[in-house]
Amino acid sequence: MKDSWQLAVDSWPKGSANRQLSTANFTPAWFLRNPHAQTIWGRIARPRQLVRMRREVLVTPDDDDLVLDHLDVCSGGRSRPPAPEAGATTRRFVLLHGLEGSSYSVYMQGLLAAIARHGAAATVMNFRSCARDPRDVSRMLPNRQRRLYHSGETADFDFLVRTLRAREPEVELLAAGASLGGNVLLKWLGEHPGQTDVAAAATMSVPYDLAAGADHITRLYVARFLRTLKAKALKRDGLDHDAVRRARTFRQFDDAATAPLHGFKDAADYYAQSSSIGFLDRITTPTLCINAADDPFLPRQALDRARAAASPAVELRVTDCGGHTGFIAGAVPWRCAYWAEELMVEWLLER
Repeated sequence: MKDSWQLAVDSWPKGSANRQLSTANFTPAWFLRNPHAQTIWGRIARPRQLVRMRREVLVTPDDDDLVLDHLDVCSGGRSRPPAPEAGATTRRFVLLHGLEGSSYSVYMQGLLAAIARHGAAATVMNFRSCARDPRDVSRMLPNRQRRLYHSGETADFDFLVRTLRAREPEVELLAAGASLGGNVLLKWLGEHPGQTDVAAAATMSVPYDLAAGADHITRLYVARFLRTLKAKALKRDGLDHDAVRRARTFRQFDDAATAPLHGFKDAADYYAQSSSIGFLDRITTPTLCINAADDPFLPRQALDRARAAASPAVELRVTDCGGHTGFIAGAVPWRCAYWAEELMVEWLLER
């Protein structure tokens, strides 16, 4: 039986631009040409449990819980733990989700499904406080420490990479991140020029300049994120809870919660220290960055500056449309193809 990607490809007319996974040839689905439609569609129409995952909880150096969800290599359609000694797993993807997302976010599930079709293993790192209860994916699982996570926090990812490398020294690690997770990944790569633990990386819809993104995104999207972010912050002592409640923008929330929780002077200091645009020139690992010019989370000018700042190791591809973590192609609504996710996986496997 053909998988959903192949069915979608077969549904396109011969000669369709989307039959080639190259940025210049991406054409959005005819019914999703608006950037907001591209951004929202998947969250409404896509399933959140496409693959079977195995959960693991690591204890971090500061005694917190780092929740991982593993996609193991498959045999006969049944998930099983990897067996490196038998040569079953030669490559492992390490995935990072976006703001208030998780391994159950639709784009993460899409990446995992694409990885599974290629027979590779994967590990999704759920940022602290973002992991979902597998029995009720609408419920977030709290972490134990006061701190949370943020766009520039790379220590947990570094800890995970070192843990996986120690467990499977012969397995090649390929990293992929979406939105906030992509910013974390790019910043980590820039912090570790010359590193060899991660062989290649790919990102989608990264907000390279956090200040520009915070000032650009509309309150329609911000309000959705702030519902859960505020709930977490209000459970932390030592914050101005009235200021947290009053926050209506990312900058206001980051002034009231993110900055004081994580040692920054204010939101401006947090953005300056955490934006991946300041680290792109130091990256030596082969890296693919996919963005849409119409991303409602980031102004086009930020993409131009990211391209100018990037090192030769970074390949930045910008489509005219695609929204934020959208990039949806296909001829009919019930046979959508998620172009960027497929491209990220194929690009990484070809390195």
